[in-house]
Amino acid sequence: MKHTARRRAGHLSGVGLRILLSLAAGALAFAPWEAAAQPAVSKEYQVKAAFLFNFVQFVEWPPRAFANSDTPICIGVLGEDPFGMALEETVRDETVKNRKFIVQRSRQVANLKDCQIIFISKSEAERVSGILSELDPVPVLTVSETQGFAQRGGIINLYLIANKLRFEVNPSAAGRKGLKISSELLSLGK
Repeated sequence: MKHTARRRAGHLSGVGLRILLSLAAGALAFAPWEAAAQPAVSKEYQVKAAFLFNFVQFVEWPPRAFANSDTPICIGVLGEDPFGMALEETVRDETVKNRKFIVQRSRQVANLKDCQIIFISKSEAERVSGILSELDPVPVLTVSETQGFAQRGGIINLYLIANKLRFEVNPSAAGRKGLKISSELLSLGK
């Protein structure tokens, strides 16, 4: 996804968001799938990085999620990192609501509790319930790609169908954390 397309995404709504997410998901259909031991980040995770960036634009966090008005939006990756530098490249020089982005990685949940989004890697599939319990009081948007994530209390689950990236949303889990997800984003998810 080109940098200019991501920048314009901050000004999109409704049809524009639908087109942007469809294009991002459609890019996967034409991407060659390579072995897991590849040196470069796969197209799949480049697209997932773009989804994480776009999700930020359609979620409202409670004031307690940020230390002050200058606090950047933190995207955390918990467990094995499938993104490489794709997240940094996606959010570099971007802002949402006058907030810049930072990316943090850790294998410990406690190190990411100040993040606004935490992507829970597949490597943590066996620990998802415990991770979600530990994050229960924290106003964080939890995103994963593990089967049943949204049903287990996660907020957004990414999944592939016919090489197209889709997502499901658990709005009640978001509400319990004080997060407001726009109706536009909810209408695009399952």
